[in-house]
Amino acid sequence: MDKKYYVLDKFAEIDTKLIGIIEAMPIKRRAVDIYGQKGNMQRAKDTYTDLENLKADLMDNVRTLRLLFSESDMMQAAEFANKMYGAVKQFNLMTPDYTKLVSALERLKDEIPHNETVNARIIGNLMNNVRMGYYPTDIAHVKMIKSALKFPESSINILDPCCGEGLALEVLAMGNECVTYGTEIDEARGHEAEKRLDRVGFGSYFHSNIGWESFHALFLNPPYLNVIGENGTKARSEKRFIVESIHHLMQNGILMYIIPYYRLTYDICRVICDNFRDISVYRFLDSEFEKHKQILVMGIKKTKDDGSEQAEILSQYAMLPEKIPMIDTLQAERYEVPDLPKTVDLFKGAKFNLGELQRQLAASKSINMFFEKSRIDSMEKRPLLPLNIGQVGLIGGSGLINGYVDCECPHVIKGRVIKEIRRRENEDLNLLSETRVNRMLFNILTPEGVKRLA
Repeated sequence: MDKKYYVLDKFAEIDTKLIGIIEAMPIKRRAVDIYGQKGNMQRAKDTYTDLENLKADLMDNVRTLRLLFSESDMMQAAEFANKMYGAVKQFNLMTPDYTKLVSALERLKDEIPHNETVNARIIGNLMNNVRMGYYPTDIAHVKMIKSALKFPESSINILDPCCGEGLALEVLAMGNECVTYGTEIDEARGHEAEKRLDRVGFGSYFHSNIGWESFHALFLNPPYLNVIGENGTKARSEKRFIVESIHHLMQNGILMYIIPYYRLTYDICRVICDNFRDISVYRFLDSEFEKHKQILVMGIKKTKDDGSEQAEILSQYAMLPEKIPMIDTLQAERYEVPDLPKTVDLFKGAKFNLGELQRQLAASKSINMFFEKSRIDSMEKRPLLPLNIGQVGLIGGSGLINGYVDCECPHVIKGRVIKEIRRRENEDLNLLSETRVNRMLFNILTPEGVKRLA
């Protein structure tokens, strides 16, 4: 089955939108003049408002195109879209003639690849991004991120929802009082992570059960997936992870979010700015940036509010990645991790694993009770009243009094029960009946030899 790529689907979606916008804007502009000449100023005003909304939609689509071109490694088209964004932003809507604007937009639209014309280079680039989106963070960069954190003396909890083999989180926590938690969808990587982290949940993070506001810091390097899900969902992993994982952070907790710069879209920026303060963005060093185009976004969790204005500013970094400061300029101990003792009461992966079983058994009171019961069973027990001969036989046959008997005549006893069939023939009635009975046997080893009792 052919893969259906999110990027190509978005290209087709924006291509359709641009057609409508290019056709509508000149019509709306002429309508403003017509209503004005007829003296219908309210209609003219309403039509101008429609024109402003079309311009806003156009800017949003051109900005998205620039990011899609970057993800597809179409850098000349991305640069053209970037210039086009600036031109549309400055465009005066009351310009009488829209010919030049429409012509430029048609040129931009021609740059959009279509499913039937996509070349092998673009497909190859997109296929590379589908390796489960797994790009482990370079350890040198993890150390630079760590230098920006000021750890408290008390123990803290750190969560990595995409922990891979656990190396990044291990380095981040090393030398500090940290309890490390990670989830990993790949079982082989999860087993490696168990060697490095305190707790590892196996399976999809989205089907895990993790307590809210339980973590002091969140290290999030989500998969960079651009394949549409089987159910047709178009939600990118980068956005879904940030939306769902920030609830695990306590107030004033620290976010460390690593994504490709072209995924710093306005909707993701809005999530970040609504929920975090003191936000900063850094670009990975050149050698690493060339590979995966990664950036780091850091912030301090706050009470949720309207961050639309800040989101607009933050999203501009995606348009000019060369202007993003390098990560080696990150200020030491800029972000102070909360000094607030907290226990993680709920942490369960989507799949149960052996490591989790061992942890739960070690903390289980039930398992101690089980072994306590075994100890009681092995203790010497005496009946309240003397046993009759039938009871002695039953107990002996069950094996409860097997073994060495220390008395005036020491001996070893072994009892067992066998089933016998007893036949009885009635000659008068010419009948043969069978009865199943239990027969108790005792083998007794004495200094004089073995004796058998029935």
